[in-house]
Amino acid sequence: MSSTEIDVTDDTFEQEVIERSRNEPVVVDFWAEWCGPCKALTPLLEQKTSEKGVTLAKVDVDANQRVAREYNISGIPAVKAFRNGNVVAEFVGAQPPARVESFLEEITKPPVAERIDDPELKDALDAGDYERAFQLLLARLEQEPARKDEIRELMVELFGELGQDHPLASTYRKRLATALY
Repeated sequence: MSSTEIDVTDDTFEQEVIERSRNEPVVVDFWAEWCGPCKALTPLLEQKTSEKGVTLAKVDVDANQRVAREYNISGIPAVKAFRNGNVVAEFVGAQPPARVESFLEEITKPPVAERIDDPELKDALDAGDYERAFQLLLARLEQEPARKDEIRELMVELFGELGQDHPLASTYRKRLATALY
């Protein structure tokens, strides 16, 4: 697998991270020259993203304060994974190799649509219609309460694909909680 390492600025972030993440996961390392833990984490991130074939975008927070503010970076190193233009996973601080590997495993696994054997749900997800997928799953939860754990896990995975801050994830997380409890 090939991977890419890029230095990203306030001016290139939209293109290099947001747009690129619509086709592939992108990991962003927010760092600063003076940060000791950053110097420990960056080589590990470089190695692990390279092994996984994941693009690593590096943002110097001192030189690119607009992007750092936009993503509420208050501690560094801060690492955020983007998919479909949204943050889907993140951590702050230097992490051990196993933690970085599991972080990358999570963001590189194939989308739910590629792993399910459910034509109706697959059609909705292939069309990018997460709302229809969530509605289908909630209707099934009502009709088949015995499958509640399986349906809940699937919805939680879909929330992760969208990004926890996505409006649909937020709306349907509440509806799922109401339906379950």
